[in-house]
Amino acid sequence: MRPRVSVQDSTLRNGNFSLRINPVRSEDAGLYEALVAYDTEVQSCQVKLGVITVTISPSSPVVENEPFLLSCNSSHRASLVETRWFHNGRPVPTSGTFCSLHGALSILRPATSDAGSWRCQLRYSDNEVVSATYNLRILGFDGPTNPVVYAAAGSAAD
Repeated sequence: MRPRVSVQDSTLRNGNFSLRINPVRSEDAGLYEALVAYDTEVQSCQVKLGVITVTISPSSPVVENEPFLLSCNSSHRASLVETRWFHNGRPVPTSGTFCSLHGALSILRPATSDAGSWRCQLRYSDNEVVSATYNLRILGFDGPTNPVVYAAAGSAAD
C-alpha cells in the first residue's frame, strides 16, 4: 500500500501506533491488526475499516440540463434499509427532478444551482449509518433568465 500508508514514528513512544491511509480506496476495506512488542510484552488491537464511495455517471464535470446519476456504495455487509441525500446540508426531496433509487440519486435536469456539496447517508438493517460527501461541479450559464444584453453602438459589450 505504499506510498499511501504511514506510521507516525514520533508518537510511538507515547503509545500511539496509528496507521494513516491517504487516500483510502475501496479495496482497502477490511480488518487491520496492529502488533506492538515492548520488552517481553506484546500488545495487539484490531480495527475494521469500512469504505464508502460516491461516484458520478457519466463522469464529471456535469453539464447543465444533461441528466446524471450519483451512486453511493459502502463495504458494509448488512442489508440497506434507507438512502437519504442532502444538498448543501438540506434534505433532498425525491420527486420532480430528483429520483432516488437503491443507493443512487438521478438528477434529470441539473441546473447550476445544483452544484455544491452532496452527501449520501446509508442506513442498514443493523442500524449502522454511514455517509460520504461529493463536491459537484456543473458547467452551465449562471446568469439572468433572459440573457439579452443591450449595448450602445460603438461601445463594448460583455
